[in-house]
Amino acid sequence: MKRLLGFPMLTLALIVSVPVIAATKTVTLSVPGMNCAACPITVKKALGKVPGVAKTDVNLDKRQATVTFDDARANVEALTRATQDAGYPSTVVGSVK
Repeated sequence: MKRLLGFPMLTLALIVSVPVIAATKTVTLSVPGMNCAACPITVKKALGKVPGVAKTDVNLDKRQATVTFDDARANVEALTRATQDAGYPSTVVGSVK
């Protein structure tokens, strides 16, 4: 009887111990305060300091930043807070993908 209970318990332990797989998300932020060549550099640096950010593309002409991040380590609020703290308030354009 002990052997019969051991296998299901081992299986359950393995299932529970598997880490949750995080998803990579991409969001576009509107950053209307960018108005010079130095602004995108500042925004990119600020976003790059957020843990979980994998890639950041900042476009001065569109006044937007597209950010790819690990949703287990970062979230949209952290991204918008980073731009705000750098002096460039931002808002989400569309939806998080």
